[in-house]
Amino acid sequence: MCDTFVVLPSQTADGSIIFGKNSNREPNEAQALEFHPGQTYPPGTTVSCTYIEIPQVTETLPVLIGRPFWMWGAEMGANSKGVVIGNEAVWTRMPLNRQGGLTGMDLLRLALERSEDAPAAVEWITRLLADNGQGGICGYQDKKMAYHNSFLIADPRTAWLLETAGPLWAAREIKKHYAISNGLTIGAEFDRSHPALVATAREKGWLKKGATFNFAACYSDWLFTTFSACRQRQSRVAELLERQTGRLQLTNAFDILRDHGEGHYQPSSHFLGNRICAHAANPLTRNITQTTGSLVAQLNPDVQTYWATGTAASCTSVFKPIRIDRQTLPDLGPAPGPTFDRSNLWWRHEEFHRALLTDFEVGCSRIQQAQRFLEAGWVERAARIATDDFFDLTREAFEQTSAALPDWIEQVRSVNSGSMPGWLYRKYWTRQNRAAQIPN
Repeated sequence: MCDTFVVLPSQTADGSIIFGKNSNREPNEAQALEFHPGQTYPPGTTVSCTYIEIPQVTETLPVLIGRPFWMWGAEMGANSKGVVIGNEAVWTRMPLNRQGGLTGMDLLRLALERSEDAPAAVEWITRLLADNGQGGICGYQDKKMAYHNSFLIADPRTAWLLETAGPLWAAREIKKHYAISNGLTIGAEFDRSHPALVATAREKGWLKKGATFNFAACYSDWLFTTFSACRQRQSRVAELLERQTGRLQLTNAFDILRDHGEGHYQPSSHFLGNRICAHAANPLTRNITQTTGSLVAQLNPDVQTYWATGTAASCTSVFKPIRIDRQTLPDLGPAPGPTFDRSNLWWRHEEFHRALLTDFEVGCSRIQQAQRFLEAGWVERAARIATDDFFDLTREAFEQTSAALPDWIEQVRSVNSGSMPGWLYRKYWTRQNRAAQIPN
């Protein structure tokens, strides 16, 4: 149950476009932070996506992506042209295809590999949707999980929202700022749409005679949209963006993705997944609500800087600076798999994250000051380093984080009470840790 937002230059302190996304999935669904160089292919080449094979283009762009380890597609990412995309699961009245097609994550990665700007990404996704359809099981352990998708797309000059319902879609250009969660948001106003969008709603009886067409009202599935708590999360992001109108800074974007609401926060204290920084807690309503990766993009026409955690739980992670160039990412260890592996960045951090869950507020108070200090130094330095020399900062940020992890783990363990609060919460995480083979 993800959250994605974008803020246009008129609303930011430095005149850049700022984009942010939390990717929320199952707690043991490790997410790989990866860079894939651009490549050229001979005519007739195909690309194997998560479930189907489709024709490949003759040239792909370099991409930085956050990819659930078992998928081909990506939850979020950027390309060398400064195009950045985040997708959201949405539930609609249109039938689901669980047998195949392109997943929303496939559509996202394919668009990044092929698009020079945000409008081109809208064109690519809608073309791929028409040619191949969207579908396939999108859950890791939940083999019934399927959904349609919405996409927030930005480049250094513009931003677009694209929302789908099966093969149908509507798109609008963003003018100020915008946030999406797990529900359709486009109403009566949009800039582009599938030619059969209105007619289909009328044929199915979702658009009554004489009524004004409203995409979200006609096509939303009430049950899943309601229990995903998407409206609460979207409203919270919009509220936080409004507080910074005209002066939003990069670090404000980090704070939004770490937000738990007002006052003290305990991950075991609520039933629905209604927090932006999401923590899994039970198998019924909060099993696909773990933030497994986060990305912030700062887009200017001349330079684009990306800030990725590469790890779960944005409130316990640090955002590290990246630019897409000849060297983009340092060695992060082997790609993550389904079980704990200390040689991998994502799982190494997970040992720390899960130690925090026993005494969450106390543990966070011990380490967050040190984390924010590191982050602040990287933000200050990133603003004055040329791209040609930027990789040194990226490598240093990842190395500093890895070096600090053992000490953070020991600090957290030193204040652990030894028992998570709440029987159901404790039982849930004991089962997850056992499945992932995480050390006690």
